[in-house]
Amino acid sequence: MLLAGKVALITGGTKGIGAATAIELARRGADVAINGRHDDEDARQVQSRIEALGRRVVVVVGDMGAAADATRSVEETIRCLGAIDVLVHSAGGAVVGGLMDLAPETWHRAFDVHVHALFHLCRAAIPSMRQRGEGAIIMISSVAGIRGVHFNLAYQVVKGALPQFARALAREVANDNIRVNCICPGIIRTRFHDQMTPEQKKHNLEHRIPLRREGTPEQVATLIAEVAANDYITGETFTIDGGLTMRIA
Repeated sequence: MLLAGKVALITGGTKGIGAATAIELARRGADVAINGRHDDEDARQVQSRIEALGRRVVVVVGDMGAAADATRSVEETIRCLGAIDVLVHSAGGAVVGGLMDLAPETWHRAFDVHVHALFHLCRAAIPSMRQRGEGAIIMISSVAGIRGVHFNLAYQVVKGALPQFARALAREVANDNIRVNCICPGIIRTRFHDQMTPEQKKHNLEHRIPLRREGTPEQVATLIAEVAANDYITGETFTIDGGLTMRIA
């Protein structure tokens, strides 16, 4: 799939990996809808950078934890930019706490944002992809969904659901030439990373990441763009983590 002239919707597209992905897709010629919960300074900065690349951009405000907002984000993108060719679900965030610490509402909210939103986004976007004869859906998971980490039960469970969601949906829509893949970032320099203590960051570099450096949102965005463009990849899960998940020692 050549990305030039395509339309992409990026949820969580005003910050971090989502923002970097929106800019990278625009750099490759796509028109982009960026979703965030607020039309704030972050959103305007991303919008300005995309406009500077000469691409169309629209900010779609909505909470991906609300089914109606997820569906409306797709509908608004189609109304403003045209049928969606690339859907990237990057919205989400940390969910701290173990089994006995989590309130049921927090547990359910994690599923609403990370998993249930995808159900509604895909149901709304796939019909237009079918009409166009192709499409790419990319789900942003985490290495936390592959390996157990301490004290983040809900986050690990919802992120662990996404690779299987991608595989199952990839089977279902393959005959429509719609590809579905999953990306699992490791420790990436975002606001999520900023919550770590200096001691945690030092431990990660010295003992967990073989390449001994954190990743950047731009590095993840490059992988997302390549997976979106390559029309012979579907049902796959890619890690981008500096070797964290392969480390034995």
